Amino acid sequence: MVSEVCEQALKLLCRSRNVLISGPPGTGKSRLLAEVAFAFETAFGISPASEYPQLNPVDGIPIPPTAGNANNDIPAPTKMNRKVFRTVFHQNSKYRDFVSGITPTINKSVGGADFSIVKGTLYRASEHAKLPNGAALLIIDEINRGPAVQVFGGAIVAVESDKRLSADGTKRAETQFFEILDPCSGEIVEYALPHDLYILAAMNQADASVEPLDVAFLRRWEPLRLEPDEKTLRAFYGLATKGNDVLPILPTGVVDALEASVRAWVAVNEQIALGRGPEFQIGHGVLMSDVNPQAISLQEVLGALCVGWAKVRAHVEEVFFGDTRGIAATLNALDGPSFNPFKLTETTFADDLRLRLEGPPNFTENDIYSTLRAFARE
Repeated sequence: MVSEVCEQALKLLCRSRNVLISGPPGTGKSRLLAEVAFAFETAFGISPASEYPQLNPVDGIPIPPTAGNANNDIPAPTKMNRKVFRTVFHQNSKYRDFVSGITPTINKSVGGADFSIVKGTLYRASEHAKLPNGAALLIIDEINRGPAVQVFGGAIVAVESDKRLSADGTKRAETQFFEILDPCSGEIVEYALPHDLYILAAMNQADASVEPLDVAFLRRWEPLRLEPDEKTLRAFYGLATKGNDVLPILPTGVVDALEASVRAWVAVNEQIALGRGPEFQIGHGVLMSDVNPQAISLQEVLGALCVGWAKVRAHVEEVFFGDTRGIAATLNALDGPSFNPFKLTETTFADDLRLRLEGPPNFTENDIYSTLRAFARE
């Protein structure tokens, strides 16, 4: 079984071949990439009825697809030789790393060439998809953390599904070619992307560290947006839908502490969306772990909340960097309750007014619950 959002991503890949996942940090983008990769490689365990599974003890999926009926919700459902390629874009990502290019030869033999031509991730995925019975999924994480348009180079004109080669590998009237340095011959050749190459990328719009993606580049992708999800966090905490009850002054059990965490997280995200925009919110995943909070003691839950909320606080301070009043407003320290440990104070420096946010340097088990009550604005 896969999640609903994984099924949605697979359907979008079937339809458009290029899918771009976006969303604030902590909304499950990396988890979804891994889930889609596994589903693609195993093809839900389904393959054409005429094929039989072949044992491959050295591969990641030792017994890939078993015989069955083709599923139209899986990319390339009739292909048995399926492989996932992965890369992460960053400030130093280059065209040669992604497509092809010249690089100095390492540990060259005597008399050997000083330079060699590398096969980039896109090239290797494309060549695999061109194999008989081949299909490839190329995963690009943090696509907007590198110079994406430069890294794609001429390939940008050929990534759209209707610009690819036909399913049998032949040229169509709409097929777009671009020039590359052929890793085999060393010649400049025309190249086109295959029908069964699927590209799944992910980005956090608030984290663009080099340059924003331009509209022409974004137009080539089918968008899939993930949002902070209160239902997911409540389900992980084992909580019901929010009622009208007020949080008690002191927690009577694990449920009170977890309920305070959910309400505070919702309130903080509402303030971030108002002050900086919805793309700067913090996802539910930052407060989740591999430990079932209902199975541990109240003291252990409070300790876990200290860890999660330290990350939330760091995120708030980062998105409102240089805006002390914005941080105070998000943490309900402007006109919040008296038990809020954070206070906004005024002082002067060189006769100029300065704002200062005073509060504890770290959360502790003794103060995290009352702090969350204050953040929750109750």
